[in-house]
Amino acid sequence: MKLGTRGSALALAQATWVAGLLEELGEPCEIVPITTTGDRDRAVPDKFKWVKELDEALLDGRIDLAVHSAKDVPSRMPDGLELVATPAREDPRDALVGRLGPRIGTSSPRRAAQLRAVIADVEVREVRGNVDTRLAKLAAGEYDGIVLAVAGLKRLDREAEISEVLDLVPAAGQGTVVVQARAGTRLPPALTHAPTWTALRAERACVAGLDADCHTAVGAHWDGERLRGWVGAEDGAAWLRDELPVAGATEEPEALGALRLRDVAERVATYAARRDRSVATLRAAGATLVAPEGSFFAWWRAPDGLTAERLLDEHRLSVAPGAGFGARGAGWLRLSLSLPDAELDEGIARIAAAL
Repeated sequence: MKLGTRGSALALAQATWVAGLLEELGEPCEIVPITTTGDRDRAVPDKFKWVKELDEALLDGRIDLAVHSAKDVPSRMPDGLELVATPAREDPRDALVGRLGPRIGTSSPRRAAQLRAVIADVEVREVRGNVDTRLAKLAAGEYDGIVLAVAGLKRLDREAEISEVLDLVPAAGQGTVVVQARAGTRLPPALTHAPTWTALRAERACVAGLDADCHTAVGAHWDGERLRGWVGAEDGAAWLRDELPVAGATEEPEALGALRLRDVAERVATYAARRDRSVATLRAAGATLVAPEGSFFAWWRAPDGLTAERLLDEHRLSVAPGAGFGARGAGWLRLSLSLPDAELDEGIARIAAAL
């Protein structure tokens, strides 16, 4: 069989891995590198730019299989093509290489939006090129740090470059390699890792309703116990991060993903009202607050002696110190405004009374 892939170092590493798995299962393959629109010009605003030429090669019979990073495959594929296998998923998280300084490089709107949403005054700069090119730009001092996928660094044996693993919601399918083929193609069942396949179906369904792609600030990740979702504006001004506990297997992962999408939309409206009510109450009591538009936290200039520990112990409010990079400095606390209604209202009322 002919196994098509993009020609980048990462794509070839993934294709070589899949070819090895197939050979072990009695299906030897020949790897066929194919240049895609995205390889020729990464700036092209086309959600099919990483897969179009591979799709065409499958449909006209030049190749039998295509290997992709799952996050690059659009939710809607051409008629006659389908995903036929998903080997075991690699680590889906995002990694910081370098330091968390003010100049952070990424080409992902999802990563950029999540960084802007939680780090004040960060300057997210676009960085393009393959992994080696991006690392060279970092070494040249163009950035303080860059954000890359843990999976890609591990597959290129560059895991030692990771400075920190970040708490961002990954893209749907991040860390997953998929095999695409003409409809009806059958591969050895052992090539597919069942939990990975289930998670991929749920995550892709979660973003399909938004017609999202790699240019959309949307994340979705299911780890077998919870399905997390993140959606927001690319500038970080408005966003929502939420999760749905779903332990164990499910026979309808697409329905689970669609449910999560509807739930996120409903929660956006609920949280917005809760945020506005809490901010108004505290400001009326004389509190100094900076509440980023559309976000579900506020920077609070707390009175002397009112620490994060006291707020948690006495008022059961989720807070974090305001010192350190990206925060507003000593004396500020980061106050969560996305707690359950009753819990948040009670805590805010107690603080307002104390002020």
